[in-house]
Amino acid sequence: MSMVLESKLQPTTPGEVRSRERRSQPPMTREFQIRFSAVILAFCTLAAVVFAVLNFRSELQHQVPYDGVWWIEHEGWLRAQRVLAGGPGEKAGIKAGDELVAINNQTINTVPQFTARIFRVGAWTSATYSLVRNEVPLNVPIILVPADKSLHAGLRLIALIYLGIGLYVLLRRWSAPKSTHFYVFCLASFVFYSFHYVGNWSAFDQAIYWANVTAWLLQPALFLHFALTFPEPKEFVGKRAWIVPLVYLPGLLLLGFHLWVLRTRVATELLRWNLDRVEMFYLATLFAVAAVVFWNTYRRAHTPILRQQLKWVTRGTILAITPFTLFYVIPFLAGALPSTLMTVSAFSLVFLPLTFGYAIVRYRLMDVDIIFKRGMAYTLAAAAILGLYFGAVGVAAEIVHTRMPGAGPAGLVVAMIVAALLFDPIKSWIQERLDRVFYRKRYDYRRTLIEFGRDLSSETDLDKMLSSVTDRLSRTLLVDRIAVFLADPEQPEHFRLAKSFGISDTGTLDIGFLERESFEAGHLFYENTHQALRETPTAQQAIARLDLNYYIPCTVQNRTIAVLGLGKTVEGDFLSSEDVELLQTLAGYIGIAIQNARLYASLEQKVLEYERLKDFNENIVESISVGVLAVDLEDRIESWNSQMEVMYAKPRSEILGRSLSDVFPASFVENFYRVRQTAGIHNLYKFRLGTPAGGARITNIAIAPLVTRRFQLIGRLIIVDDITERVALEAQLSQADKMSSIGLLAAGVAHEVNTPLAVISSYAQMLAKQLTGDEKRSALLEKITRQTFRASEIVNNLLNFSRTSGAEFSQVDINKVIHDTLTLLEHQFKTARIEVKHELAAGLPAIQGNAGRLQQVFLNLFLNAKDAMPGGGRLTVATGNGAAVNVAVSDTGSGIAPEHINRIYDPFFTTKTAPTEGQSRGTGLGLSVTYGIIQEHAGKIRVESRPGAGTTFHLEFPRVRKAVSA
Repeated sequence: MSMVLESKLQPTTPGEVRSRERRSQPPMTREFQIRFSAVILAFCTLAAVVFAVLNFRSELQHQVPYDGVWWIEHEGWLRAQRVLAGGPGEKAGIKAGDELVAINNQTINTVPQFTARIFRVGAWTSATYSLVRNEVPLNVPIILVPADKSLHAGLRLIALIYLGIGLYVLLRRWSAPKSTHFYVFCLASFVFYSFHYVGNWSAFDQAIYWANVTAWLLQPALFLHFALTFPEPKEFVGKRAWIVPLVYLPGLLLLGFHLWVLRTRVATELLRWNLDRVEMFYLATLFAVAAVVFWNTYRRAHTPILRQQLKWVTRGTILAITPFTLFYVIPFLAGALPSTLMTVSAFSLVFLPLTFGYAIVRYRLMDVDIIFKRGMAYTLAAAAILGLYFGAVGVAAEIVHTRMPGAGPAGLVVAMIVAALLFDPIKSWIQERLDRVFYRKRYDYRRTLIEFGRDLSSETDLDKMLSSVTDRLSRTLLVDRIAVFLADPEQPEHFRLAKSFGISDTGTLDIGFLERESFEAGHLFYENTHQALRETPTAQQAIARLDLNYYIPCTVQNRTIAVLGLGKTVEGDFLSSEDVELLQTLAGYIGIAIQNARLYASLEQKVLEYERLKDFNENIVESISVGVLAVDLEDRIESWNSQMEVMYAKPRSEILGRSLSDVFPASFVENFYRVRQTAGIHNLYKFRLGTPAGGARITNIAIAPLVTRRFQLIGRLIIVDDITERVALEAQLSQADKMSSIGLLAAGVAHEVNTPLAVISSYAQMLAKQLTGDEKRSALLEKITRQTFRASEIVNNLLNFSRTSGAEFSQVDINKVIHDTLTLLEHQFKTARIEVKHELAAGLPAIQGNAGRLQQVFLNLFLNAKDAMPGGGRLTVATGNGAAVNVAVSDTGSGIAPEHINRIYDPFFTTKTAPTEGQSRGTGLGLSVTYGIIQEHAGKIRVESRPGAGTTFHLEFPRVRKAVSA
């Protein structure tokens, strides 16, 4: 629904404005004011048009001569301030700084004298300038050319557009508030853009000049005043009455100063130019402020049509002033003379009246198009019908008169009656066609009902459906206010305002009058919404604030579930009986649509609740850390959570619907069939469950019946808890306990055995010295000594293995420890034909540890690698820096069998064979001690080995953390 001028230029409806004016002013005073304003505006308009025409003719008759030089007064003479490039002055050789003494031997001292002189010379005439350049006199002939007035034609076009739009508004709604203001602004703009003084300074030319200056200073103030009060006065303007006079004060001061400057004859060309710059700044500033006010009003607009209207007004204002300000005003204020680009930018001012005109035509800023089309169309239609009607009657009478002369007057009357009766259906057909052309959907009830029914049945969202109802009814019936009141589902007798159009300020309303009314007449009608005498005071206030004249119930199954409220048409007229009948017919469809939308919303709410509950339950199943699957009574898998996907390495898309025996191994299926024979919950502890990937997981499995709320068995629930890591941790804990026990035992044995071994070794060495000549006995003693040393080594390793007291830790360079250990074994590696390759990373960070204990770790690893390569090979030691300090010890020896990998850290376990020449069998404590030392250093050790392909030990030590300085 469009809002017309009266709804834009005044805050209320036309009837309210007229009633307020009648109450506030006597009829004679109001009529006198209207007539007086009309006479003044008519006189001003006529005078402006006549003066504009005369000014245009004067410009055509008088060509203004121009020499392309800007002359300013300086020490009693004229000095060339600037010389236009390519102008007559430059072509004649005049330069900036030259002083003009005389023209054609007549002395020149001021700019008015110069202007009067060149006018006497005339355009396209040669004149002799007497100049002084650097105290050297010279005469310069110059040909004066007509001044460029191409800009004037474009400005006059803008002026005509302003005047046309202003007259359009004034003649359409001359009595509406703000229409006179808008017309005065358009008239001032017309004067500003169409009046251009010629420069001969005659009485007429002076009148044109002062009218142009006055309009120049008045136009921006009028526009800002219009912006502050359009479509209604802004709140801060209403509270501060001094703001509006303040808008006009700067222009009034500038006009007074302008008058004083010219009347006292103190003005120089430079002063007048600076005054023009100030006035140009004043114009651009007020227009910019008005644009900001329009933009703020646009942002705060509530109704769509008001936003569309203000959008075009705001954009037109910005589009008009922005190029003009950027390319004309700012360079002009900076001191630039008008150039071609500056002149072209002035034409952007045409967008302001054009966008106002577009808003008038497109968005009905004024409602003249409706009145014009309706009045003209019915006038022409009536004339055509009357012409055809009387023409047909005349033809019938003439036929009777000529062909049946004996019929007499009675026959003539009968013929006229027959013609009238025959023509009446034709007249009705023409009338109906015209109504359909000019009123379209408003009178095409059948088509409106079909389209409306389609729209209502296709929309299930209540809010969108109500928006569609208000929009369609406002556009079809051309009403300016419409509302939909919905009954409370819990309390059907109570109503609330659910959707409205054209009603901006509702606040807290008491609409209890809708609850008390029974709508016996089919609808409620208030001829005057401000005088609902039969209602309570609170109801009267609500009816007046809503300003709705019609209330039509939407009934479904004898229940009123909604009420349609409508105001008058945009023209201030009441609805016709056909309109009310249409609304009563549509009210039933709207009621059904509202009920369907509510039912659909209720179903959607239930669905959402069920979906949330379903999602909640699924999230619980998906979030738990055990695998959950459900099978039906035929053992088909119906549920498979994400933990099962991870543990069993099978996505649920491949599992759901398949039989349990097709997914799990036979061992699990057999146990499942066995335990389900009896009722209750059954558990399989530490069940080894094979996976499709070929591995196996140690699990605790619980199998429980799946029942409904009524305890009906519908399947079985299987919960699989993967305890593989837990079992491994338990094994490690058991290993640690075992190692601790063995360590305590080893410590005791070592202390007890160490003393007799020392005695045996000492006596054997003493006997060997006494029997130096007896080779046979010496050989026996040597074997005793060697075995004693071997036993001592075992005892020392046992002590190292069982040692629980921590050694002193400090920062250790792991590369240095490795290098020292390799140096210690260098001879043994050379003897055993082992190539040592070390890849020690430079800049390796230090670790916290004990260098001696770490050297023992690497000594054990290097010796084990040497023993694994009896025929020679390559030992590789590499270090690296990552999340921790990494060490890798690799050999190319025989490797470790898979069945021995998990036992290499056990005490006394060794894979070395019987001793050979120069090689002992081994104690089986080397890696055990190594494991203990690495654990003592908070490190990690792991092994990779394949039989025949060598072994690699990976060690990780935490880096030393740098202390954070305060």
